[in-house]
Amino acid sequence: MQNSNRDILRLAVPSILANITIPLVGIVDTAIVGHLSDAAAIGGIAIGTMLFDLLYWNFGFLRVGTSGLTAQAYGRSAVTGDRLRVTDECRKILTQSVTIALLAALAIWAIQWFFVTAVLAIVPCSAEVAAVARDYFFVRIWAAPATMMLFTFKGWFIGMQDTKSPMAVDILVNVVNMIASYCLAVYTPLGVVGVAYGTLIAQYSGLTLAIGILCIKYGIIHIGLKEIIEAMRWTEVKRMMSLNGNIFIRSLCMMVVYVGYTSLASRFGDTELAVSSILMKLFMFFSFFVDGFAYAGEALVGKAFGELKMKNEKLKIDEIVRQLFKWAIGVGALFSLIYGVLGRVNIELMTSDETIIEAAMQYIGWLIAMPFVSALAFMWDGVYIGATAGKQIRNAMIWAAVGFVAGYLLTYRWFGAQALYIGYFAHLIARSLYLTVEWKKVER
Repeated sequence: MQNSNRDILRLAVPSILANITIPLVGIVDTAIVGHLSDAAAIGGIAIGTMLFDLLYWNFGFLRVGTSGLTAQAYGRSAVTGDRLRVTDECRKILTQSVTIALLAALAIWAIQWFFVTAVLAIVPCSAEVAAVARDYFFVRIWAAPATMMLFTFKGWFIGMQDTKSPMAVDILVNVVNMIASYCLAVYTPLGVVGVAYGTLIAQYSGLTLAIGILCIKYGIIHIGLKEIIEAMRWTEVKRMMSLNGNIFIRSLCMMVVYVGYTSLASRFGDTELAVSSILMKLFMFFSFFVDGFAYAGEALVGKAFGELKMKNEKLKIDEIVRQLFKWAIGVGALFSLIYGVLGRVNIELMTSDETIIEAAMQYIGWLIAMPFVSALAFMWDGVYIGATAGKQIRNAMIWAAVGFVAGYLLTYRWFGAQALYIGYFAHLIARSLYLTVEWKKVER
């Protein structure tokens, strides 16, 4: 048990330290806009962020698939006694993922105008909100190559049992983002659009550091054309594409939940949209803590599955899974307590608009309950990613999306905007139940 906890904390703590800065970026962005402008500007940034969620969540497999596959390759190399810092298989996975990331970025650039026009035509929002969202989008979109490649690098580092490197990259990205966004929004004529420029600068700063780590720590100086062609042959890439296909479907379903949450909130007016944005950012602040343990699960469970395939003996990971869940549930309970005691204070940090503050207080009960309820779902994600159980990951999110839509449609006539939180709660429960039931099958 001591060894399990030590391994978990060794991998989780750096991720948590990095993750703490991730929601702070969103909080700072919202706070900057909230104090510089009105509810329409807050809503515009929320819609702009949603546009990137629509794009980037579909490419979540670049991190998720890379992490699980790399961890299993690392586990196999540990069994065979390969002491090289980077095995051929791990390097090949990186090459495949980076190539796909760059192709994805080019595709995003090609469709950018059609995409934003189509989405804003569908999402109900005021002209003021749409104008802010459009300005934000057309600046931040130029960070697509950096964002796609950072997904890949983060997954690969985690798979290599290295959470310190992505910690360094994430901290740099988020600190630069906060500083640049604040300076550009407050001290230049850019105003709220300065937030988008801050993100653009930060993403390329992080990419530069990640490449430096690959060169210095792992000895990967370059990836040649011949190496790319070899790695991208179908016989080499089919396993990654099969896993990525399931994770892509998972991302689409996740988009139904998270983008649907913002889109539906906009139907209730700019104030409710601002409230939903603030509450979701506070809730996600918790999720980034528990994600640290989920990343540890990806690395440790993936490594264990890789060792199993080489040793051909029964996998014994029950202890580490139990310890992971103890940590996750403990973190969830702690944040429920914090939100219960300091809920209004947290909201006031996000905006000085009394109308928005009072409207947000009507939903404080959901904010208190969500961390404890969601701990199982988030932790299971990490365990299943390490096991590269693509089918189960996909099916869980399909049921979760059904739960969200059903929860909202069955209650919004009676509860209004409260139905958003009922649907979100239903999706967490569906996700947790399915993954809990399926685990023994995956382990066997």
